[in-house]
Amino acid sequence: MIDTVIIGAGPYGLSVAAHLRHQGIPFRIFGRPMDSWLQHMPKGMMLKSDGFASDIYDPEQAFTLRQFCAERGIKYADTGVPVQLETFGAYGLAFRDRMVPELEDKLVANVDRSPGGFVVRLEDGETIQARRVVLAIGITHFEYIPESLAQLPPEFLSHSARHREVEPFRGRSVIVIGGGASALDLAGLLQEAGAQVQLVTRRRELKFHSQPTGKPRSWWQQIRHPQSGLGPGMRSRFFADAPAAFYYLPESLRLEIVRKTLGPSGGWFIRDKVIGKVPLHLSCTPQGAYVQNGKVRLSIQAADGGIHEVVAEHIIAATGYRVDLERLKFVSPEIRSKIKTVGGAPVLSTGFESSVPGLYFAGVAAANSFGPVMRFAFGAGFAARTITRALAKSASHETASIPAQSVAASSK
Repeated sequence: MIDTVIIGAGPYGLSVAAHLRHQGIPFRIFGRPMDSWLQHMPKGMMLKSDGFASDIYDPEQAFTLRQFCAERGIKYADTGVPVQLETFGAYGLAFRDRMVPELEDKLVANVDRSPGGFVVRLEDGETIQARRVVLAIGITHFEYIPESLAQLPPEFLSHSARHREVEPFRGRSVIVIGGGASALDLAGLLQEAGAQVQLVTRRRELKFHSQPTGKPRSWWQQIRHPQSGLGPGMRSRFFADAPAAFYYLPESLRLEIVRKTLGPSGGWFIRDKVIGKVPLHLSCTPQGAYVQNGKVRLSIQAADGGIHEVVAEHIIAATGYRVDLERLKFVSPEIRSKIKTVGGAPVLSTGFESSVPGLYFAGVAAANSFGPVMRFAFGAGFAARTITRALAKSASHETASIPAQSVAASSK
């Protein structure tokens, strides 16, 4: 039986693995490296996070994004220079090669309980016994599409996570639904690729991050709006740097903060590709859609209550992600039924452990417990350090209990 199995090979899974490796805790890690970034985000997009907030974490910070860019001759700055998606993906693969060579590019088919821990079955048929399992599965399991659209056939509706390439939409008419980074990035890139794009959003106005001026910030600006891994501001600084303190806020307040904080917005660099170039339907809510004569007709309700239709060949729902553990079909129904949840997300201990002993969650699934930083790569450092301490403590308790059990057995 191995000590730990990590499922997922994005920034969180790789960071946890690097920390376990440094600590000498035996583990195996499975997943397609950087899959969300390399396969489920459109080519040409850029990260909203600053360079300094886009690291993958090893305990000694021996391989940062800054170092990777310096080695490859890629332009980099802690702030002010957007990080290309391709750069971040390549950095993740390089981090894998250097810090987590144990990564096995295999998919997990099933996780179930077994005496003393878990049994993990891979798609190739191999089974592994593990005392603990860390689920660092990222966002792609939790794609959200509004119920009013879900009945459309896939040739007329898709989620934004399904579009690595935008070139196939050249010359086609597309409706993008949403007002966040995914929607704005896709709308801008589709328009640039020659698609006929319309953007539908419930927001009254689109929000974009402020473009860096390149000028030094005054001491007063630094005090009032300190920089953080989630952007400037006291609240962002708290959410970024104090997830352990966030954990102790009342549950209702935590859920409200996670729901409302760092809402939909685009990077400053995408603004000029959208504003004045993509037709916008603001303050509009999708009511339903149907297919007629090879086109999809989307019914939207405006703020004044009026309803009208928008017609295109395809709808892309850039409507984000909602954590719902029932969608993790590779986790056995028995385990899922025993995980205490709130709003579909697991209730976690201070060490990221769920109500099922030995089962840990990292990343977006931990946001309700540790705050909005868990939705960003910046949170991977805290998660990796905390989970590693918890696993080391658990392993030491198990080791310490062995002599006592042996003595008890010999005295019988």
